[in-house]
Amino acid sequence: MNTSLPFQPLLFGGDINVYSVARAFHEAYGVKSVAFGKYPSFPCHGSAIIDYRVCPDNESREAFLRNARAVAQEFSDKKVILLGCGDSYVQLAAHCKDELPDNVIAPYIDGELLDTLINKEKFYQLCDRYGIDHPATFIYDKSMGHDFTLPWGPPYIAKPADSVAYWGCGDHSFSKVYICQSWEELLQSLDHVYAAGYQDHMVLQEFIPGDDSYMRVLTNYSDRSGQVKLMCLGHVLLEEHSPHGIGNHAVILTECDRELEEKIKGLLEALHFTGFSNFDIKYDSRDGKYKAFEINCRQGRSNYYVTGAGHNIAKLVVADWVEGKDLPFLMTENRSLWRMVPKKVAFKFTPKKYHQEMRALIRAGADTHSLVYSGDNSLKRRLRVWKNHLGNIKRFDQYNKVPQD
Repeated sequence: MNTSLPFQPLLFGGDINVYSVARAFHEAYGVKSVAFGKYPSFPCHGSAIIDYRVCPDNESREAFLRNARAVAQEFSDKKVILLGCGDSYVQLAAHCKDELPDNVIAPYIDGELLDTLINKEKFYQLCDRYGIDHPATFIYDKSMGHDFTLPWGPPYIAKPADSVAYWGCGDHSFSKVYICQSWEELLQSLDHVYAAGYQDHMVLQEFIPGDDSYMRVLTNYSDRSGQVKLMCLGHVLLEEHSPHGIGNHAVILTECDRELEEKIKGLLEALHFTGFSNFDIKYDSRDGKYKAFEINCRQGRSNYYVTGAGHNIAKLVVADWVEGKDLPFLMTENRSLWRMVPKKVAFKFTPKKYHQEMRALIRAGADTHSLVYSGDNSLKRRLRVWKNHLGNIKRFDQYNKVPQD
């Protein structure tokens, strides 16, 4: 661990998002991040680049503050950079900012604005105000029962307006998103969600045609004064389709679309947003428009595609909040390839028209995998990563279809 640095990263969560952020800090500064997660799970538990601490009640306000204060005292001579790597942790950070010790940096907007943005119903209202397209949407209330109609046909998309409350129900049978092929299936999905205890609205949307390669992900960093300083657009080529992983990115090519990115920049700066933001977007070939699905008020779980493209996300936070620098504005234009799956899976399940460029980027060394890191490369670690590769091969064969092109 680099003990000469004036800061210490503190991460909340235990998934690939945490590992990717910790890797960015380790690559840039040789520092080992402290991370609190609910379970001793891969990829964070047992990692050489993370001081991983298990806390079963990690998502409670009391545990969050207790853990943050303990690390602030442990590193009392340093600035502690606190980053949430899941919606519940970001919500806690935003609402508890004023209760954190003076040496803790929590680069987040206030809790009221965050609650507005992560509620999909309110987010779409903001999109309408700032000219950002989104899918045709209907807000469903539990009191409607089965007595409602939609102005579009199947397949229907159903997802929670409040994802924090949704996952807080603790029902492991929930899907991240329901893609319903019939009206009956939509009604069954809604009944299931409310019977399990979720009480807020559900967002029902028109399905935008197109496979995974019509998806985009946009990651941004806004500095402490609310100015957007980095925008990195990813062209998603492959997503997971398993029930719990649906929509998780598996292969991304970086690209640039100035018109789309300038629209998002305008929204973020009008809101005086600070910190990382992440937008899920899909290209609609019917009208040639990009439709925004949601904003995450944090870096996404696939955030290493940004670092892998040469724009280390840890450096942004440190330069902004620790060193007090004025960052230049950068809209990423260089091409790079990011994967969370083995090459075999990446080429089998992505459209063939992208394969030539994918191979060229791999040959040029412009290819990264979040888990494959020479700085965390013990034999035990390599075996665990290999097990992850095998699991992905099996899972994608089970749930994904080979493109017919």
